[in-house]
Amino acid sequence: MSEAKNVFRPANLQTSSLASCQVCHHTVPNRQQLILGSKAEFIMATHKLFLLPGDGIGPEVMGEVRRVIQWFQDKNIASFKLDEGLVGGAAYDAHGESISDADMAKAMAADAIIFGAVGGSKWDTVPYDKRPEAGLLRLRKDLALYANLRPAIVYPALADASSLKRELVDGLDILILRELTGGVYFGEPKEITELGNGQKRAVDTQVYESYEIDRISRVAFELARTRNNAVCSMEKRNVMKSGVLWNEIVTQTHKDGFEDVKLSHMLADAGAMQLVRTPKQFDVILTDNLFGDILSDVAAMLTGSLGMLPSASLGAIGEKTGLRKALYEPVHGSAPDIAGQGMANPIAMIASFAMCLRYSLGMGEWAGKIETAIALTLDQGLRTSDIMQDGMKKIGTTQMGDAILAELDALA
Repeated sequence: MSEAKNVFRPANLQTSSLASCQVCHHTVPNRQQLILGSKAEFIMATHKLFLLPGDGIGPEVMGEVRRVIQWFQDKNIASFKLDEGLVGGAAYDAHGESISDADMAKAMAADAIIFGAVGGSKWDTVPYDKRPEAGLLRLRKDLALYANLRPAIVYPALADASSLKRELVDGLDILILRELTGGVYFGEPKEITELGNGQKRAVDTQVYESYEIDRISRVAFELARTRNNAVCSMEKRNVMKSGVLWNEIVTQTHKDGFEDVKLSHMLADAGAMQLVRTPKQFDVILTDNLFGDILSDVAAMLTGSLGMLPSASLGAIGEKTGLRKALYEPVHGSAPDIAGQGMANPIAMIASFAMCLRYSLGMGEWAGKIETAIALTLDQGLRTSDIMQDGMKKIGTTQMGDAILAELDALA
């Protein structure tokens, strides 16, 4: 988080409001009180956010986040400096790359990145290394965003929208922690080789080193301490050497100051089965890049719609700043079939901004208020088309944003 600019700071500067972020390991001043004689002036920190709307419905749902950000500024609750760039197909059309070096530099300099969605059939034939998704992969890799937080929460009003029975998902609140910069998506060699006689061989490589497993395990245990204090680690140690190492290092890290957290282990395929059998048995699920990709999508459908789920990708703590690089994005894709029609569900995008407030900006209380505003809006029976139910009122993207802002106003 950046400090307020161009402000004289004498020795009698006092902090009037502090928020502690357990995962980020820093104490963040949201607003500071400067005592000058008998007068008190408030200096508000300015948060630098870099917005990457992307493709499809990305710009539409990002527009609703912009309105929420403006609400915070209009209420004098927080100050934001916004910049916007191109990513995915939009960047390819403009620059011939999935993200430009200039926009990567802006991402590096930001306190947090708010990301929409990328992709669409329009770019199916572009070179593999320039495909829309490559922009997101570069952001994750270059910013070293190794910890992907994927919450799966069932709002009471949507319990019947799940593919499972209400009693299995009502009150569900689990968190899948996916290692994001290692494993089979980044391992080398990664190639397709011509063998002759019309035959080819494809190779992807699953690689993990001890330090990668250790650092993601520590995040899992720290997160569990803020929840129900339980971690279930999932891998395939029965058939994969990387799974054997994963299990070994997670167990070892648990003994290094985290023995108060309940740790269990489960094979990833069994974990997928248990997620749809009795999902409420889990609190934090810790897993690698590949299995995390699959398990988090399974968990997403427990909630009724991908349009409801946010995510956060966090990096290492900077030695100079004490802060983590971070990117926040909805789980859903670019949905080009409904782009431009005002139908997209903005809830996951708005909830991703709430995660930004919690994990990057030290504004956990306001993150909770946004999440409460979403729940209250759903309690009114308002639904976008992806979560429409009998007897509910169907509304569009902007109307959903209006309703959430109205509830946030009432909570302020």
